[in-house]
Amino acid sequence: MKLSPRELDHLVLCQAGGVAQKRLARGLRLNHPETVALVSTVLMELVRDGKNSVVELMQLGGTMLGFRQVMPGVPDMVHEVQIEATFPDGTKLITVHNPIRAENGDLSLALYGSGLSSPAQDEFPTEETTATTSYAPGEILVQPGEIVLNEEKEGIQLRVTNKGDRAIQVGSHYHFIETNPMLEFDRKRSLGFRLNIIAGTAIRFEPGEAKVVPLVKINGRRVIQGGHGLVDGECIDDVDPDVILSKATSLGFLNHEEVDESIVKAVSASRVSRDAYVQIFGPTKGDKVHLGDTGLIAVVERDLCAEEYYGDEVKFGGGKVIRDGMGQCSTNYSSSSSPDLVFTNALVVDWSGIFKADVGVKGGRIVAIGKAGNPDIMDEVHPKLIITPCTEIISAEGKILTAGGVDTHVHYICPQVADEALASGVTTLYGGGTGPASGTNATTCTSGKWNIKMMLESTDMWPLNFGFSGKGNASEQESLKEQILAGASGLKLHEDWGTTPKAIDTCLTVADEFDVQISIHTDTLNESGFVEQTIAAFKGRTIHSYHTEGAGGGHAPDIISVVEKPNVLPSSTNPTRPYTVNTVDEHLDMLMVCHHLDSSIPEDVSFAESRIRAETIQAEDLLHDMGALSMISSDSQAMGRVGESIIRTWQTASKMKCQLGQLPEEPFQEADNLRIKRYVSKYTINPAITHGMAKHVGSVEVGKLADLCLWDPRFFGAKPELVVKGGAIVLAQMGDPNASIPTPEPVLARRMFGGGNSMSIAFVSKVSLPTVKGYRISKNIQPVTNCRSISKSDLKWNSKQPQMTVDPETFQVTADGQLLRCEPVKTNPLAQKYFLF
Repeated sequence: MKLSPRELDHLVLCQAGGVAQKRLARGLRLNHPETVALVSTVLMELVRDGKNSVVELMQLGGTMLGFRQVMPGVPDMVHEVQIEATFPDGTKLITVHNPIRAENGDLSLALYGSGLSSPAQDEFPTEETTATTSYAPGEILVQPGEIVLNEEKEGIQLRVTNKGDRAIQVGSHYHFIETNPMLEFDRKRSLGFRLNIIAGTAIRFEPGEAKVVPLVKINGRRVIQGGHGLVDGECIDDVDPDVILSKATSLGFLNHEEVDESIVKAVSASRVSRDAYVQIFGPTKGDKVHLGDTGLIAVVERDLCAEEYYGDEVKFGGGKVIRDGMGQCSTNYSSSSSPDLVFTNALVVDWSGIFKADVGVKGGRIVAIGKAGNPDIMDEVHPKLIITPCTEIISAEGKILTAGGVDTHVHYICPQVADEALASGVTTLYGGGTGPASGTNATTCTSGKWNIKMMLESTDMWPLNFGFSGKGNASEQESLKEQILAGASGLKLHEDWGTTPKAIDTCLTVADEFDVQISIHTDTLNESGFVEQTIAAFKGRTIHSYHTEGAGGGHAPDIISVVEKPNVLPSSTNPTRPYTVNTVDEHLDMLMVCHHLDSSIPEDVSFAESRIRAETIQAEDLLHDMGALSMISSDSQAMGRVGESIIRTWQTASKMKCQLGQLPEEPFQEADNLRIKRYVSKYTINPAITHGMAKHVGSVEVGKLADLCLWDPRFFGAKPELVVKGGAIVLAQMGDPNASIPTPEPVLARRMFGGGNSMSIAFVSKVSLPTVKGYRISKNIQPVTNCRSISKSDLKWNSKQPQMTVDPETFQVTADGQLLRCEPVKTNPLAQKYFLF
């Protein structure tokens, strides 16, 4: 067959398309990947037939499926479908814009080549019966009104005529005096001015066309660079306009002195609708964004890109702002004084706020958050966000930027968990294990110095930050110290190794000596005592309580009561997030496999059954929403899903909004900023604080490693567009590598060039640094810090400590006297609409 890589890629696309055709033939409404795959597959088959042109196929692609054949919200998620396929005259690009256009599609065409019979149209519902929210996925809710551009800046108008024989288009930030010599206007008056239009747009002059255009004076240091070099790097305040005009006319530039002062001075404020502005730069202050299909609404609190005035925003592209002498500065700047990378116009969603900003990265770390651009012509440019020829740009207009996820409950059962984690938006993994050994399948322990060294070296190739927990179950200190000295950045107490009060006390004593965190999976059996005895063994010392609800393990039935303690940093693992109609039923077999239990032994079955309680799982939902449970992690392949911590965090937030409404303390009307900040903290900053990593990861803050995820709002929480690790793109939604552009199908989450080991961190104990530096590791080795002096009050938006009770007979949970009860949900957002399987 001699298949090329692109043929194998398209074979996967056609397999997905075949699955979609089968589902459609059964009368199922298609989700996002199914819709894209089906349209793409049928188009490729029609190309193979060789009977249709590109234009004809572009039209046919919009007739296959209708609104009734796809799930609610899918038409808003599929704005276009692109493929490249081999026509009789070679490979060509087909673009289908808005492929869902009518109520019903041509089902015989949709099933073309499958051999399947078409279902009747009446098998598909006429109403959007499965919609989870009234908003479209990722919808931007724009505030009414207008935006004033370059407010209070000096402006004029000039009459401009194109005397040439070809069209001329002038961008917003092109220095007007330097424009095409065949444009005739008063060049002397134009010195130091540019077009007063939306940044990144342009005005076009057809041959012979005359227009009166608005101009605004440049800001900043008022230095003109680029163009034809008429001014050539001088400040407009220091040059003689007559000299510049003489130079221009001598070089053949047309000039016409404007004598009609009524034109020059008749300047009105330049205004644009907020809708038009948002189309170009994404939402600004006061606008709202629907996160995926969750029903959660984020309102932009601040816009640092235009905090002082609108009109000087930066935007990359042909004829846009970031060009030499315009948005890009060329005045004596080099790579030593400019960022390596700038995210432009990003909507940052972080524990610290929900705000619009340009985010600069240098040397793999965030150096500034504010306004980027060229201080020669712009005001308020952050001194560390000066864009130069040494700066790369990621256009984040209309996108959401978050910190990479921090998963602090990872069983290193197989190396492929790293791929799944990265594709979900997680960039830091902490846990334990050595591969699919029985101990690792059940516990997050990398036991002993040899295994710790082996795992630090084995994971050096992966573009993620790693940390390892040694085994903490010991009554004497020597073996625990040995593991910390070997590079463990924490220790894990697990009931499968015997989490007795003596082991707890010993482990915490060693942790206090070496400033590392302890994670605990307590005694489900209540063999050594109840939860009270375990709490007593803590002696007020800080500890991370894993799967605090208890289904993942811990004192039955009341381990959840530890959320009231100031020294306990509580987390959940993701299978119980959120409480759904199938949550309880899936858990028993999950637990039996994970903990090496035997279904023929009654005591093993009783042990398993004691951990699965609907009452505590529903209480877990409510404790998360009030901020009493502080973190969410995966428990990967050991009663947890490594690629779903972020998804399930937002599903929980969505469920709580649906059942409880807006939080009473929310400061914005018809928005969920407080709830969003609370939930994003659960998988970013709070686990980073808990495990001593917050100096480096966990938030979008200056000084931290540029571990960042860029999301299309339609897919927020489910599938990131880009994952940036240490300032380099390591994963992206990327199309056909052979295609003429990067967007034709199949678009897959693919590994990118980034991922050099220096872009990631190996987290170890401080005391182990001399030892670990002798290992075969090229990652940046950093110690965990400040693990022992923290308490629950240090955790962002999730520090509530309600007084808890758990009834040992009914398992009913109360917090501050309130019974914690909520219903399971039958459907969740970020679920079947987004995933093929």
